[in-house]
Amino acid sequence: MRHHAFGRTPFIVSDVGFGAWQIGGAWGDVSEADGRAALNAALDAGMTFIDTADVYGDGRSEKIIADVLKSRGGKRPMVATKAGRRLDPHVADGYTKANLEGFIDRSLKNLGVDSLDLVQLHCPPTEVLYRPEVFEGLNDLQKAGKIKGYGVSVSTVEEGLKAIEYPGVVSIQIIYNIFRQRPADLFFQEARHKEIAVIVRVPLASGLLSGKITRDTKFATDDHRNFNRHGEAFDVGETFAGVPFAVGLQAVEEVRKLVPAGASMAAFALRWILMTDAVTVVIPGARNAEQAKANAAASSFAPLSADVMTATREIYDRLIAPHVHQRW
Repeated sequence: MRHHAFGRTPFIVSDVGFGAWQIGGAWGDVSEADGRAALNAALDAGMTFIDTADVYGDGRSEKIIADVLKSRGGKRPMVATKAGRRLDPHVADGYTKANLEGFIDRSLKNLGVDSLDLVQLHCPPTEVLYRPEVFEGLNDLQKAGKIKGYGVSVSTVEEGLKAIEYPGVVSIQIIYNIFRQRPADLFFQEARHKEIAVIVRVPLASGLLSGKITRDTKFATDDHRNFNRHGEAFDVGETFAGVPFAVGLQAVEEVRKLVPAGASMAAFALRWILMTDAVTVVIPGARNAEQAKANAAASSFAPLSADVMTATREIYDRLIAPHVHQRW
């Protein structure tokens, strides 16, 4: 596992981290025992970055993380959480200092810590990024010691570019994968310039890029790949990276031809992301220990050739870009 600085912060993190959405909820039935096993396997493999949110299982994910880290002892990994999605309705006016402090206090309790390593605004309405008072409030909460740093989880490249105009923002979480390549056009360049840590989510396009999903795959009723297929619950870009299901399956078969013999498509897809030096950490999720170990192995996957990188771009431009490029 390779490690490097998390942007301008003192933290050093592994290039593959643990995405803890699946152990919270919205991915079908993942038992607490499987969630604990997955997290333990990830930590055993050398992952030193965990990403969660207060709404993942209404705090379940945060509490599992707290319990696992307490039982393990030793040096703690960096734990990033998110705030804002508990608002109902989820509107810009709800992003007040008082509300955010309430969410942060809840996460502090759930995670069993006195200060959060990183809190991220959780895909806030775009208007929030045009309200300096929101970031002034976060500065105050940082000075008070409740958070060590803050960032923004964004839905679009434009939101990411706006968010990093605020000097206190140390990280951006964004979707980037073989099916969502637009961040490489401009955003990564700006992030490098400002020493912004980049957290990549949805790296496997909700499992499409694992190569294991077919037209006949059935998803549980409480799995977002069922109930959010068309953006019914939240931004459709979070489900299959916003790619129409049939188109995604077609593209997967073309990507499959590029995967080296004996390698998994998931490891290949994760290594593709890590070919970009602007990426600080990629956070695939895991439903069990086996998946967590497989994700960790991507860190030692051999670099991809220039020809392979060109071929993935051609597949993207021809099949995927018309559906997603200008949207996110």
